[in-house]
Parts: sequence; C-alpha cells; structure tokens
Amino acid sequence: MMQIKFATSNLDISRCFPVMVQLRSHLTEAEFVNRVQRQQQAGYFLVYVEKNNSIKAVAGCRLMETLIDGQLLYIDDLITDTSERSQGYGSALIDWLIEYAKSQGCVSLQLDSGVQRAAAHRFYFRKGLTISSFRFKRSLQ
Repeated sequence: MMQIKFATSNLDISRCFPVMVQLRSHLTEAEFVNRVQRQQQAGYFLVYVEKNNSIKAVAGCRLMETLIDGQLLYIDDLITDTSERSQGYGSALIDWLIEYAKSQGCVSLQLDSGVQRAAAHRFYFRKGLTISSFRFKRSLQ
C-alpha cells in the first residue's frame, strides 16, 4: 500500500536522499541532510511516497505568501525515482500536495522547472499546471 508521509527525522531525510540525488546530483548525503535541516527552520518540508518500505517519490516544499499571489505552496524539488516512473507515484504525490495546499488556505501551487526537463513539463501540464512566467537568473559567483 502506498503511503505519503512527512520526512521529520534525520533518518527519514536520509532515506529520501537516493531519490532526491537524481534531481540534485551535486549534493552529497551529508550536505543534503544538513541543508534540509537548515531549511526546515525557515518552513521547508519534505514529503515522500513510500511503498513496501521503499521511497518512490520525494517533494521539498514550503508554504509562503507573495504580494502577487497571496498564500501558496511552492515546490522546490519534485522527483520520482527513475526506476519507478509512470507507476502513479508522482501523480499521487502532486495530488496530495494540492489537497494539502488547499487545507492550508493556499490559493495556488507553484514550482519552477528547468527548461531542459521536457518530460517533467508534460507531466505538469497533465496535472493542470500552466506556465505563468519566466524566471530570470544571474549567477553572482
């Protein structure tokens, strides 16, 4: 049976790493755990899909408020294990996040996605997300 849970302990966070590193390949497990712990202090949270004691998909999110949109759920990170794609785990996770956002009084769910992630974009469109803006970035290092 598939379950969706919050990763609250260091063990939970570490268990999410093998899936998350598929999206954030620059991180080591120790750095991942440290960053999640630091960001949790500012409202970041990890949610994961588990089936048969195996993590299938992970999302890193935060509740926030902006002048343009009001209260929203922002998804920083969303990944399904590459060996588990097209089995409904990512869909179940984003559906859960939508319901969670509604329960928290959010008026929208938002995320950014790299321009190279065409398969992810098709998934987001199927889940009812639309492109609402461009994000511009300038490296400072």
